[in-house]
Amino acid sequence: MAVIEDLRPLGVELERSYEVYVRGRLKFRVKQIVYVAFSLDERVMGFAFPKEERSALVASEPRKFQLPSVSDMRFNWVHADLATIDRAEARELVVDAWRMVVPKKLSLAYDLAHPTGPG
Repeated sequence: MAVIEDLRPLGVELERSYEVYVRGRLKFRVKQIVYVAFSLDERVMGFAFPKEERSALVASEPRKFQLPSVSDMRFNWVHADLATIDRAEARELVVDAWRMVVPKKLSLAYDLAHPTGPG
């Protein structure tokens, strides 16, 4: 089971990323783009994910992943139930979401600095 405290340090360590609170909810941003957001009760993590792949992700593991609300379907976004994913998987989802909002050179630099992935 992943918890928000497992992910908070990563949200500040990733280059150009910072955390903010919006209406009591923790969010990770690069510039003004939110790439991860947590529910008020910290049980659900919304994260950036390619629109064209999200239906397959949700269908593959519907206990873990859910589509966003109808009003948020226009965004590259998916929800994950933190109780159903482990720390390593949650960290990987955060890094992959971050990759969607930063230049490729930052993503490549991260790979060089972390050859075994987001530990």
